[in-house]
Amino acid sequence: MARITVIGGTGYAGTHIVREAARRGHDVTSVSRSLPAEPVDGVRYDTGSVLEDDTLRAAAAGADAVVATVSPRGEMAGEVAPAYARLADVAREHGVRLGVVGGAGSLLVAPGGPRLVDTPEFPEAFQAEAREFAGILDDLREQPDGLDWFYLSPAATFGAYAPGEATGTYRTGGDVLVTDDSGQSAISGPDFAAALVDEIENPAHRRERFTVAS
Repeated sequence: MARITVIGGTGYAGTHIVREAARRGHDVTSVSRSLPAEPVDGVRYDTGSVLEDDTLRAAAAGADAVVATVSPRGEMAGEVAPAYARLADVAREHGVRLGVVGGAGSLLVAPGGPRLVDTPEFPEAFQAEAREFAGILDDLREQPDGLDWFYLSPAATFGAYAPGEATGTYRTGGDVLVTDDSGQSAISGPDFAAALVDEIENPAHRRERFTVAS
């Protein structure tokens, strides 16, 4: 059993992650600015903001892994990257593994590029968010060896707008977008969460980014 803290545990990705981790018997704490309308059984819910240093330190204290799932959009635009930099420092100080749920925009569409965010088809409305997520990945790659981290990018289609179904399987890639035979890239919330909890239970991507798709 691992002690897992999920920052942003009431959002789309966070809710699936805490549900999957609790289902497997882990000691799970969710930290978010508000409490959920429908809490997951077996999950401890605390309130706090990723922008508050006290919240970051409390999240890391006593944890084996801290998973950050906050998206840099809306009022959080421009705020998440510096908050995650502070979280990385805290995780290193506590000897806690840090997992970051990033976006798909920084993935390459083919070996050698370009990145998905740099293609003409990428929606303008999500450009700033994708580039902040890309900057977070760059920051992690520059972290000293004392920090054990992983960064998980979902498939291109991932979110409450396209929830999909739990299949119990997923395919894993590195920095290149994973697509199916028709060129589609998608993953459901439950399958994404399964991949992330699998990584906590059996680390295979230390200090690197990986991606998953159905």
